[in-house]
Amino acid sequence: MKKVITIILVVVGVIVLAIGGGILYITSGLESGANLAINSVNVAQLADGSYTGTYDGGRWSNEVAVTISDHQISQIDVVKTVKFEKPEATDALFSRVIQKQDTTVDVISGATVTSKAYLKSIENALSH
Repeated sequence: MKKVITIILVVVGVIVLAIGGGILYITSGLESGANLAINSVNVAQLADGSYTGTYDGGRWSNEVAVTISDHQISQIDVVKTVKFEKPEATDALFSRVIQKQDTTVDVISGATVTSKAYLKSIENALSH
């Protein structure tokens, strides 16, 4: 009987540790990501071509390729996606950037940190 109780306690302990680790992973970097400053970019001064930018922010790390045509952002492609990405949110965000020709756009509701992580990668691509 003692052996069964010990096994049950070990299993419960492992489950608690796994859940705690998962919560830590999911929430790590949320505050810093939400407070990430996004700066404006000036695409008019850029030559046509493809520019690559990255952002390293834990599970929000990503890489994008931004295409400039006729001194305007014409396309944004995800090279390396954030974990747990919502493609519909990413598409909407990229559409806003292309429409405004700048990174100072409203983030996608429910995907604030993901939005800011992608915007920072776009900013990094175009500000070098």
